[in-house]
Amino acid sequence: MSAQTEFERIIGGEKITGRPFTVTRETIADFALGSLDFNPLHFDDNYMKEQFGKTKFSGVIMHGMQNFAMITRTLTDWLIPRGGYHRRLETRWLTPVYLGDTITPVAIVKRKLETKNSRWIVFSINVTNQNGVSVASGEAMAEFADVFPGAST
Repeated sequence: MSAQTEFERIIGGEKITGRPFTVTRETIADFALGSLDFNPLHFDDNYMKEQFGKTKFSGVIMHGMQNFAMITRTLTDWLIPRGGYHRRLETRWLTPVYLGDTITPVAIVKRKLETKNSRWIVFSINVTNQNGVSVASGEAMAEFADVFPGAST
């Protein structure tokens, strides 16, 4: 099926739920190796007993960018089979994610747009923990195009 046909089948309000992800010391270490971010916020329990500006955390926290990675995986898992490509992501971190937390990203089709050269979907994004608390929220965009500039045919 073409990207255009798949785009036409998508409806506003459609909900895409990502895979739940549980934070462990191992997942934090793995992300640190890939991102080269070895900030003690993510590793050192004693360091986390201190206050940072006006913020006091209750323990080691997950890398905030790992929320982005979970959202991106959710979007690409859903988009690629339909001929869509994740193009933009803007989110805010709302609360820290701690060891043992399980987070789940959700994307909801907010609107569809068509331009002269392409078709776009705007998603509302929300990531919640196991207690239903939002840890990150924002917006993402995806493009559905049958041929992309510079792509070989």
